[in-house]
Amino acid sequence: MREILISGLKKYNIDFSKEQLDKIDLYYDLIVEKNKVMNLTRITDKKEFYVKHILDSVSICNYLSFNDQKILDLGTGAGFPGIPLKIFFPEIRIIMVDSVNKKLEFINSVIDSLQLQNIKTVHGRAEDIARINEYRESFDFVLSRAVADLSVLSEYALPFVSLNGYFIAYKSWDCDQEIKKADNAIRLLSGAFPIIKDIILPNTDISRKLVIIKKISAISSKYPRKAGIPSKNPL
Repeated sequence: MREILISGLKKYNIDFSKEQLDKIDLYYDLIVEKNKVMNLTRITDKKEFYVKHILDSVSICNYLSFNDQKILDLGTGAGFPGIPLKIFFPEIRIIMVDSVNKKLEFINSVIDSLQLQNIKTVHGRAEDIARINEYRESFDFVLSRAVADLSVLSEYALPFVSLNGYFIAYKSWDCDQEIKKADNAIRLLSGAFPIIKDIILPNTDISRKLVIIKKISAISSKYPRKAGIPSKNPL
């Protein structure tokens, strides 16, 4: 069963060790066990987990060069894409953000169990955390697989991105209209016109899109707006 993961990693040209594969399997076991008492994911079949969570999470590696960059995983949920990226690219520094503290408590247990370093969680709403000097405009990459409209996600994410850094949203294949609708928001939030990368997950016919938005100038201090406003009244 592990072969589907190994084959996918090879297609992405990701180097890996048995220890890293073992960590992925332990992560799977921890999620399945916790899922019995908490809704973390609907995907519990191991092959699906490998493809739709792990290989999907690391699909950005073909477009980014990971060294010791500072990364924020926004709306991380059960830990995607941050945990898989940290396992295969241990040199990155990553912060996992979510508004649901119980999910972050689970992620902290994963971090301990997998003995991951230079990774931490921050609890709160993006609109509030983005106003803290330590986090504002200080990340090379902000990543999000969260299910939200791109215009809303952009207001959550771009205030965290440093000048010439990138916000990358994992999106479904049919998001073209959503991207078009987000044009005004992206411009107001100091983002460049998005670069769209089409992804087909290895050994499947599952199509995805990566929406890559470069931060081209400092963002106005009025963004993000107060908590709850971006989702109720998108830019």
